[in-house]
Amino acid sequence: MSTSKTWFITGASRGFGRAWAQAALERGDRVAATARDTSTLDDLADRHGDALLPLTLDVTDRAGAFAAVHAAHERFGALDVVVNNAGYGLFGAIEEVSEPEARQQLDTNLLGPLWVTQAALPILRAQGGGRILQVSSIGGIAAFGLLGLYHASKWGLEGFSESLALETAPHGIRVTLVEPGPYATDWSGASGQHATPLPAYDAIREARAAQRSALTPPAAAATAPAILRLVDADEPPLRLFLGPFPLPVAERAYADRLATWRAWAPVSDAAV
Repeated sequence: MSTSKTWFITGASRGFGRAWAQAALERGDRVAATARDTSTLDDLADRHGDALLPLTLDVTDRAGAFAAVHAAHERFGALDVVVNNAGYGLFGAIEEVSEPEARQQLDTNLLGPLWVTQAALPILRAQGGGRILQVSSIGGIAAFGLLGLYHASKWGLEGFSESLALETAPHGIRVTLVEPGPYATDWSGASGQHATPLPAYDAIREARAAQRSALTPPAAAATAPAILRLVDADEPPLRLFLGPFPLPVAERAYADRLATWRAWAPVSDAAV
């Protein structure tokens, strides 16, 4: 049986964040749950009382991220699991994405987790350990059309988190990149944003829409048991897929990369 843990979860109003906060609370853990609108957490507060600390946070606000992490630590006295979940999908071809859209995507999906991580690290180091879960995606290791800036944000998250894992291991802090496949969240619905379309990319849009319509994704709550097992594991992995969809995609992506590198090895080797 696991001992009680204290969680800090961003983007807890819906989707994965909501499902994991609820699962943690239901097993007796304590949760600092952040959202832009904390009224979305009222029902959890009614059921779980002081075990839940709702916090208003826009993760693009670095000072706000530090203040929220400090408030959680001050309230609960420890932070065992920090979950950087807040984020959204920006849909649009590279040519279609505007500067404000690109900056907001990176501010939220890449810099937001950076600010929360920086805020939590002194606390985790001082207490001699903890877990950081960075919510990436199969889109963090393989790319699809019309999601270029989303991929940029998640590939960036993967890169800094892999370095983070090496830096923090001596302090007892373990980092896991959680890489979900498709789930029935509103990532591509109400939470998603769409660039102004250009007709040149309509065919790609239609093909992607057909691919998505063929999927029947499970509910976000289906991931909760895996996340609880992850945070309770003595030796957590650096990366964890959620669902059966990501592994075949990753295998194809890495096989293609290796084949290309090997095919072009004579050119590479000549560059000396």
